[in-house]
Amino acid sequence: MTRSLAPVLSLGLAALVVAAPPSVALAQTPTTQPSGDTPFSSMAIARDEADACRVPKPPIDLAETAYLRNGYRAILRIMAAEKWQESHSCECYLTQITWQEVVERSADFMLSDDARRPFDVSELRLLADEMLAEHDKACIK
Repeated sequence: MTRSLAPVLSLGLAALVVAAPPSVALAQTPTTQPSGDTPFSSMAIARDEADACRVPKPPIDLAETAYLRNGYRAILRIMAAEKWQESHSCECYLTQITWQEVVERSADFMLSDDARRPFDVSELRLLADEMLAEHDKACIK
């Protein structure tokens, strides 16, 4: 003969919940309000200085598909790496190049006339990674 312990266990858990004093139950309730002791800004993690120079996300209206926007983003990274190679400055060129400049330059990277897949995004990313790795070696210490 086998008996289920489920009814007994559920009663035991219910007894524990009912037996808990109200102050304990309230203390364990999560809240979205910040505590008065710790301001939210003290909990934030500050970005590294090198992390401040990030590739901006392309605006949604730049292209109709994420594939094209990712291609433009890779082209922006390549253009920034080219500027660095010309100047040898550790300045952040990623934020100085406009999306209009990227679109104008994108013709240099097109592999087909297909409007939805004009370039190979994975190849563009690899090229940008290689070029920016040299920059990182020289500029990030």
